[in-house]
Amino acid sequence: MNATSSHPSLLVELFVEELPPKALKKLGDAFAGVLRDQLVAQGLAGGASVLTAYASPRRLAAHLTHVAPRAADKAVSQKLMPVSVGLDAAGQPTPALVKKLAALGLDASAAAGLRRAPDGKAEALFHDSTVAGATLAEGLQKALAEAIAKLPIPKVMSYQLEARCELPGWSSVSFVRPAHGLVALHGAEVVPVTALGLEAGRDTHGHRFEAAVDPVVLRDADHYALQLEEEGAVIAGFEARRAEIARQLAAAAVAVGNGCEPIRDDALLDEVTALVERPNVLTCSFEQEFLGVPQECLILTMKANQKYFPLLDAQGRLTHRFLVVSNIRPDDASAVTGGNERVVRPRLADAKFFFDQDRKKSLESRLPLLDKVVYHNKLGTQGERVQRVVAIAKAIAAQLGDGALAAQAEQAARLAKTDLVTDMVGEFPELQGIMGRYYALNDGLPTAVADAIEDHYKPRFAGDELPRGTVGLAVALADKLETLAGMFGIGNLPTGDRDPFALRRHALGVVRMLIERDLPLALPALIDIALGAMGPLATEANARTQLLDFIQDRLAGSLREQGASAQEVDAVLGQRPPHLAEVPRLLAAVRAFARLPEAPALAAANKRIGNILKKSPEADAHVTEGLLREPAEQALYQAMQQVVPQADAQFAAGDYTASLQTLAALRAPVDAFFDGVMVNAEEADLRLNRLGLLAALHRAMNRVALLERLAA
Repeated sequence: MNATSSHPSLLVELFVEELPPKALKKLGDAFAGVLRDQLVAQGLAGGASVLTAYASPRRLAAHLTHVAPRAADKAVSQKLMPVSVGLDAAGQPTPALVKKLAALGLDASAAAGLRRAPDGKAEALFHDSTVAGATLAEGLQKALAEAIAKLPIPKVMSYQLEARCELPGWSSVSFVRPAHGLVALHGAEVVPVTALGLEAGRDTHGHRFEAAVDPVVLRDADHYALQLEEEGAVIAGFEARRAEIARQLAAAAVAVGNGCEPIRDDALLDEVTALVERPNVLTCSFEQEFLGVPQECLILTMKANQKYFPLLDAQGRLTHRFLVVSNIRPDDASAVTGGNERVVRPRLADAKFFFDQDRKKSLESRLPLLDKVVYHNKLGTQGERVQRVVAIAKAIAAQLGDGALAAQAEQAARLAKTDLVTDMVGEFPELQGIMGRYYALNDGLPTAVADAIEDHYKPRFAGDELPRGTVGLAVALADKLETLAGMFGIGNLPTGDRDPFALRRHALGVVRMLIERDLPLALPALIDIALGAMGPLATEANARTQLLDFIQDRLAGSLREQGASAQEVDAVLGQRPPHLAEVPRLLAAVRAFARLPEAPALAAANKRIGNILKKSPEADAHVTEGLLREPAEQALYQAMQQVVPQADAQFAAGDYTASLQTLAALRAPVDAFFDGVMVNAEEADLRLNRLGLLAALHRAMNRVALLERLAA
């Protein structure tokens, strides 16, 4: 977008050595964003200015449209002091005012020009002046220094300057990587600013090997990206380069045929985008014999070690072809493809060797090795931990199924950690569980057990899939509950951002499994089982309460993220429902009730009843009909006789929405009761009977949720 001639575009570029790829996009966005914000704050740019951030392996740049050469002058009004302090009885300036004026560079004669204006109950003296707007050179110098200072640099480097410094070869600066060039163009004019020992100019550099010219002399700010691409063989924009790589990957996969697609991995695509300036996707291959190794191993080694994109066929199976994103475009690419094929071959051979060696020993035979792996200095070895997970899994499986299920859960829990001591997982820890499943099947174990060994880590992150079978659910719950009970049992709770054992993630995993798989398991009982398995290791007296609260807090946060209000969540969870599987139905009922016209009045009445009962601990839910004297209390009692049994039956049937909607019929008699009946009657028997009526009403209204929490 071209700017007007009076307010042309601004381009700022730092040309540096290769930037850390995983931080590149964040660095580019931060550099451009702070630069823009600082220029806006100084009045040099505004709402019409459009920002474009550029980030490539060797440059950070920002292009901003509609940038003024000078900011507008600003009227400034400065309060000096109260009139009574600044002027004497004759209206002459006091010594205090003269001193204040001198600090502003003014003499006593300026007192006559001061403005008097109300300031609260008194009058004050104000000095009005006009401050000249900053020139672009001044404003950009300040903005550039701020943008560099605020860069989210993962690790700072210090390096010596060779020129334009006090002591060449000795003076040093600190930055993410050594900087070698600075461009600052306002339209076609260079803005005279400096940074990191560099003076701004219009020269930059393109691709190391394939630029048509060097340096690339920029004509103006608006032709930056175009000139870099045409003359420098560089796609400067991160998103543009990413889109070009994605396009080339898709085209290369189509050329291979058979419905092949490159593996989808946004993190890998971002990292490769940060490694190349002129992407060129090439197709390579490896020997088909390697396809006998589990594809997860081959995919991981190609992605993690080589930054390659494996190709999957139409059924999602790994093929022997893979894609490489090269940074050069030679006429004959055979040397590049051949080199990459030679590099990947030893990696795949290592994976095949590990897989072949690991299969020579059964998972069962590896169990003793877990006794030599320390889990936690207060909680023992992995072998001891496995025994606790087995006990918890057996107890959970016994509640979910029969003896056969419990036996499979016990076997899966006992073997779930054994792949940690295999060569493959030692080399690729990300494959834990996945390799356990392959080795379990190799050992001839049942599929349900093998699946559970892989699935017991799930869900591993937000949105991850849950274990696929009941055996896996039992072992996954046991594994997460053992971790939670162990850490809470020794008082090792997460604090602030620190959560080294991922206890928040484990708690959310427990919540998701209980709710999404509708498991008939009571959370308090599960915590008791887990803490019981810890035995004397759990030394914290309040571990049970703290762990219950912790999991409830995770559940509350999750429900709010899904759109429920804080009041609705509080109403449901305030009852501490033991079966979390009921929570979605309870919440749906409360949300439906909250939309009823009767809801606000009933919620307010419920809150009022709760406050009355708190002050009357002697009240119970017993009512003697003969002691109901007032028509309003008789009417409420009769309405309750009709409504409450129906609501209770609906509650017992699990129809919580209908139960609350049935109770909504009590609004009119409840309102009438509070309008016409004095609860704290002088006669003790009348008072207790009325309190009993309210207690019975309170109990009926709060079976589904604490409705008083909905009150404003």
